[in-house]
Amino acid sequence: MVELAVDGQGEPYRVEPQKIIALGLNYRDHIAESESVRVKGLTTEVPAEPVLFPKTPNVLIGNGEAIVLPEIAETYGFSDPRTDHEAELAIIIGKRCRNVTEADAYDVVYGYTCMNDVSQRNIQNGDRSGWFRGKSFDTFGPIGPRIVPQSLIGDPQQLDIVCRKNGKVVQQSNTRHMIFSIRQMIAFISRNFTLEAGDIILTGTPSGVSPLRPGDVVEVEIERIGILRNTVVAEATTA
Repeated sequence: MVELAVDGQGEPYRVEPQKIIALGLNYRDHIAESESVRVKGLTTEVPAEPVLFPKTPNVLIGNGEAIVLPEIAETYGFSDPRTDHEAELAIIIGKRCRNVTEADAYDVVYGYTCMNDVSQRNIQNGDRSGWFRGKSFDTFGPIGPRIVPQSLIGDPQQLDIVCRKNGKVVQQSNTRHMIFSIRQMIAFISRNFTLEAGDIILTGTPSGVSPLRPGDVVEVEIERIGILRNTVVAEATTA
């Protein structure tokens, strides 16, 4: 369980989502690099509607905790094992809702924070059932360092987003470059699923995703929110 400080509030917020719903291919520059990332099922075409996939709550870790590269990925003998970082703005839903209109979408938002949609590419591409396993290993969802409520964020569609790996900028964009806006994605998702208070929506990542190795330090920084920093370690080998 992760607890995050909330701007303007004295009590921390317990991050305990029922669902984590993520968007794929929501930045045009990430679509352009999709061939080099070689993710099964993705093309360079701009999607006609949001591309959704799940992450499970066991992925969640806080600021300063370690991203653990799973031992099982090593047992397959992949010639080019690859687990990537993906810097993203995360939306935390504030109340139960269904069929939300775009005009009312911000009314159901509790707040915003940084998240890293860590992705094991080889398993993501190899599993016949899709992306579920490659996106949902333990620790594959760092979140934080704090939550900024909807009322204090200003315009969430005008936030700079940066990812640094070992101090070097590897991803850099602004939320205004999303293909589907925050209002559009909340409206679309809530037409498909009832959203509960505490649910998380991941809004997609810009270009520049790259592999993580043990010892790396990865930072996701979003304007007005702060810096989410995590180290990378290999899972201890079982006997």
